[in-house]
Amino acid sequence: MAFFSLPSSTHPIYPTQICSSSFKPFNSSSHAFPPTRVKNYNLHAKASTCKAQNAEHRQTPSTDDSISSSKSKSGKTSAGKFERRDVLIGLGGLYGATTLSRPVSPDVSNCTEGRMNPSGIPIYCCPPSAAGYSDYTPSASEVYTRMPAHTVSHDYIKQYSTAIAKMKNLPLTDPRNFYQQANIHCVYCDQGYAQSGFPDKKLDIHESWLFFPWHRWFLYFFERICKNLLDDDTFTLPFWQWDDPSGMQIPPMYNDSKLSLYDFFRNPKHFPPQVLDLAYDGTGLPIDPNTQMQYNCCTMYTQMITHPSTPLLFFGQPLLGGDDPDPGAGSIETLPHNSVHLWVGDPSQPNREDMGSLYSAGRDPIFWAHHGNIDRMWYIYNNVLKRKNIEDPDWLNSSFIFFNEAARPVRVTVKDSTNLAKLGYTYPDLPLSWLKCKPKARRRGLILTKLSVNAPKANEVLPMKLEKPISFMVQRPKKSRSGQEKAEAEEVLKIKGIEFDKGETSVFDVFVNEDDTSQSNPCKAESLGSFSSLGHGHSMKSTTSQFFTISEVLEELGADDFDSILVTLVPRIGVVTIAGIEITFVPKP
Repeated sequence: MAFFSLPSSTHPIYPTQICSSSFKPFNSSSHAFPPTRVKNYNLHAKASTCKAQNAEHRQTPSTDDSISSSKSKSGKTSAGKFERRDVLIGLGGLYGATTLSRPVSPDVSNCTEGRMNPSGIPIYCCPPSAAGYSDYTPSASEVYTRMPAHTVSHDYIKQYSTAIAKMKNLPLTDPRNFYQQANIHCVYCDQGYAQSGFPDKKLDIHESWLFFPWHRWFLYFFERICKNLLDDDTFTLPFWQWDDPSGMQIPPMYNDSKLSLYDFFRNPKHFPPQVLDLAYDGTGLPIDPNTQMQYNCCTMYTQMITHPSTPLLFFGQPLLGGDDPDPGAGSIETLPHNSVHLWVGDPSQPNREDMGSLYSAGRDPIFWAHHGNIDRMWYIYNNVLKRKNIEDPDWLNSSFIFFNEAARPVRVTVKDSTNLAKLGYTYPDLPLSWLKCKPKARRRGLILTKLSVNAPKANEVLPMKLEKPISFMVQRPKKSRSGQEKAEAEEVLKIKGIEFDKGETSVFDVFVNEDDTSQSNPCKAESLGSFSSLGHGHSMKSTTSQFFTISEVLEELGADDFDSILVTLVPRIGVVTIAGIEITFVPKP
C-alpha cells in the first residue's frame, strides 16, 4: 500500500465553548481563548438550569410499563422486559418474545445540568428549550452526494469553513449556533434527558441500537443548517474516509488554523503524516505507516464482515422505554468509532477533549466528518453488503428531537431515517479495499491442551476486576456444527455484565486460542477485537455486554471441533469488572 503525506498546520486557535442559553462568554468581543495550550479548562463561567420554557410541555408517554405476552413468528412466547432482552440479540425483528410497544423518546422538558466530569469541572450541555416541537417527515426532491473530505476542492473547503464560521457567530441563544449543536450531542450522550414516561431512567443514544439512526438525524439537520446559512441547497457535508488508505490521515481542511474547521484540542502527535489507528486504545506507539494501513484494513473487515452477521450485532442491542442505558454497542461503535474519537482527542487535556470525550466531541468540526463515514458504513451495510436493517417496531418508532434550519424544534423517528433518498443525500460507491482483508490464523490447529494446562474454567475466575491479562477456558454448547446449522445461527462469544465508569475511557482486547498475545495483531484471526467505551463526561457507573462472532474465526483457526476455547482478556486503559462469559447461538434473519 502506498503511504500518503498530507500538509499540516500547528497554529493553535480555539474559540469559546458555550453550552446553555444563559451562558456568559469569557470575551464577548473575540469569543476566543488565548493561542496557548491550556490544561483543565473550564468552558463555562456560569451554571444554568436549562429548564424548558414551558415546563408543562411533556411528550405523552407512548406506553405504560406494563408487560404482555404474545406469540412471535417462531411460535414461542415469553413475558417481561428482561426475558425479551435476552432473546432479542441478533434476530433482526424476528423475536422470540414480545411486550407492549415501548419505543424510546426523550423528555426534553427537563434537562439535567451542572454535573461534574472526572476532573471536577462542571459540565453544562443543555441546549435551548425544545418545548413546542412539531413532527417532521423528510421528503427531498433532489439527492446530492456527500464526498470524501480529502478529495474536495479549495472552493468547497472555503464554502464549508464559511458555513461553520457563520454557525459560530450566531447568537448564543440560537440552537443553530455551532456550540449549541455540540450541546445536542452532549445532552443525548451524557444522560441530560430522561426517557419520556420514565423519569427515573436516563437516555443515552450510545451503546445501543439508537447509535446509528440518532447520529444520522444529527448530521442531517446540521447539514440543512449549513445549506440555509450558505443559501445553497446543493451543499453536502464531507466524510472522513478513514476506511481507505488514501484517507487514513486527518484530512487537510481540518489542519489549517486559519479556517473555522480547525480545533486546538487534538493530539499533536497525530497530525499528518501520521496514519490513523482504527483500533487505537490510547496507549500504542506509532508503527510503520504501511503496516498500520494493513492493520486498519483488517480491522474494517472484522467490524464490517465478521462480527455484524445479524442486524443487532451491527446496530447494537435494543434499548426499550424504561430500560437502563447501555445494553450493548454494535460492532462499528466499538471499533472504529470509539478508537477514532480517542485517536484525535488531546491526551494533555483532563478527559482527552475535544474528540476524546463524548460530552465535548461535537466541539471539533472533524466530528461531523468522522460521523459522516460512520453513517456511510450503514449505507455500505445496506447497499454493498446487502444486509437488512432491524425490523422491530420499537426501533422504528423510537424518536428524537432536533432543531431544524429555522431554529425550530422538530421530532423525528428512526423509521424515517432508513431511506436516504427521502433525506436528500447519498454516498459515492467507492472501492472497498478491506473486503479482501480477512484476518488469517497465526497458527492453525494449535493443540488446545497445550494452551489449557494451567488455564482455569471461566466460572472459576469470574466475576473479576480486570486489572491484568487473564486466560480461561470457555465451554462451547456444541462443536462441529453442520453447514445447515451454521447457516441458521451464528456462534457468538458474549462477555456479560461489564461494569465500567462512563466518565472514563475503558478498553480491553479479546483473543481466542492465543498463547502469546504479543505476537498477535488485527490481521490475525486470534484477535477478536476489543471492548471499547469512550469516556462520556461525568462519572457514572454502568453495565453492558459485548458480543464477538466466532463461527468464521474458529474455522480459520482449525478449532471447529474443539469442546472449549481459550479466551484471553488484556486490559489496555481503564478498569472494568466482568461478571461472566458464555458462548451462545444467535439465529440469523
